[in-house]
Amino acid sequence: MSTDLSDLVSPDLVVVGLPATTKKALFQQLGSLAAAATSPAPDARAVAEALAAREKQGSTGFGAGIALPHARLPGLPRIVAMVARLAQPIDMGAVDDQPVDVIVALLSPPDAGAAHLKALARVARRFRDPRFVAKVRGAGSRDAVYALLTADETRDAA
Repeated sequence: MSTDLSDLVSPDLVVVGLPATTKKALFQQLGSLAAAATSPAPDARAVAEALAAREKQGSTGFGAGIALPHARLPGLPRIVAMVARLAQPIDMGAVDDQPVDVIVALLSPPDAGAAHLKALARVARRFRDPRFVAKVRGAGSRDAVYALLTADETRDAA
């Protein structure tokens, strides 16, 4: 199975050193990123509110310093992923109680249904690989992180 995430993320949706210090600030900053780098541009506040509403249902921190906040948002033509490496880890109430420093936020159209779940599963599978996450954490720039996200590493998994 391909590990390439280029259908979900673009270079403009990758941030290294995001200065968020709380979940609220994180969601606001992700909303601004989505509004600036997605076409057609969603409302930044709507993105932040949708991510926060989903987070209230249960933590999207799935362990090892990774969180996968996600939401459905009217007006999006396709599923979009934003990837952020935080300047400082924050508490996301993760299952292992570890602070989070790598965020992959997924925004989907309301009717994405199974495609939304498949995208979540693909991203989660990729970010469960400790070697891949170490590369993301060690990447020195947005371009380097984007290159990792869009490389197909299936040949390495054999």
